[in-house]
Amino acid sequence: MLSKLKDLRQKLSKSKAGFIDKIAEAVNIRKIIDEELFDEIEEILIKNDTGTEMAETILDALREEIRTDKITDPEVVQIYLVDIMQNILFKDIPDENDFFELPEDIKPFVIVFVGVNGTGKTTTIGKVANRFAQAGKKVLIVAGDTFRAAAIEQVAIWADRAGVQILRSEPNRDPAAVIYDGVVSARARQYDVVLIDTAGRQHTKERLMKELGKIDRSIKKACPEAPHETILVVDSTTGQNAISQALHFNEAIKLTGIALTKFDGTAKGGIIFNIKQNLQIPVRLLGIGEGIDDIENFHTVRFVKAFFAPAEEIEAE
Repeated sequence: MLSKLKDLRQKLSKSKAGFIDKIAEAVNIRKIIDEELFDEIEEILIKNDTGTEMAETILDALREEIRTDKITDPEVVQIYLVDIMQNILFKDIPDENDFFELPEDIKPFVIVFVGVNGTGKTTTIGKVANRFAQAGKKVLIVAGDTFRAAAIEQVAIWADRAGVQILRSEPNRDPAAVIYDGVVSARARQYDVVLIDTAGRQHTKERLMKELGKIDRSIKKACPEAPHETILVVDSTTGQNAISQALHFNEAIKLTGIALTKFDGTAKGGIIFNIKQNLQIPVRLLGIGEGIDDIENFHTVRFVKAFFAPAEEIEAE
């Protein structure tokens, strides 16, 4: 567990340096607690994609606690600020089961992945397939992005890397029909998990978003209780646009969770707080690298320790 925590902390270092460490720097160079300090903290929060509303929530709480406790030392401000931010992440969190632990009474467990172009959806599917395969699960990937031959080839490469089976079709076939066939086949052949790739689509394109509803209905026709998970794959660097994406996709097909990709490559870790403020959709997966193993089950306690705790504190555990 400790080595995993150290590894996660290392992979979050860029995000932490651009966010938490900048706040520490701003606080440490100030000699007094004044509105300029609050403004500087607010600017850092907003630049790091916490969102304006969340930044205001954090600053209001910080002002109140400093006033109530009569704090005058600027260096103490950071302690209060981190405590407030941690409490926000811990507030009203759902029971966080391991994404990769499957219910024994459901077979196949059907997971749909959706998202806009370029978010890392296919890569995420490959990483998830690998994790399930390593756990000894029988996995089928359904190549539901039939609009681009390159997309089918890409997901096939990931299936091969993960050592799992793939159901693919000729390009331009109705994706709902391909996905229906995939789920029916998985039920007949006793697969443990079905991972469904869908075409990347802009959330502003109404026709393409409506197609997700058709895909959802085709899955339910093949397996009435499915899909069991519908994951929106979001690029961590997209900022406020990620919130708009989630709201639109959730209207088209009911989302159960979010996979945040490229979190190791962004200096804007505030997207976690933005999602917390604006969505009732939990973050389930965290992409933290380009390797096939670089995906984490998102767990609030582990994330908070890796993101906020000093290195010496982790070493001492």
